[in-house]
Amino acid sequence: MRQTITKIRGLIVNIEVIEVEHRDPHGLLIWYHAAIYIQRRGSEERQLVRRSRLPGAAAELRRQIQRDGIRAFREWLPKLSVIKTIASLGVV
Repeated sequence: MRQTITKIRGLIVNIEVIEVEHRDPHGLLIWYHAAIYIQRRGSEERQLVRRSRLPGAAAELRRQIQRDGIRAFREWLPKLSVIKTIASLGVV
């Protein structure tokens, strides 16, 4: 089982992408899970934003976050209290 953690540091929030995959001895993918967390800078609390079991979904979201920044999460704005606070600051 292999775990990859990608941290994208921002001015107000940090985004953490955790990918876990399990392969058989021949290298074929058996199991894959990706979780994307958002964490307010300076806080220990992180909030789950999205989960996926589709290989490559985390990589696509990672590219989108690096390209668009926090605006990549606009569709989740009503659900995320962390993002609501950021939105009230006028960043998004």
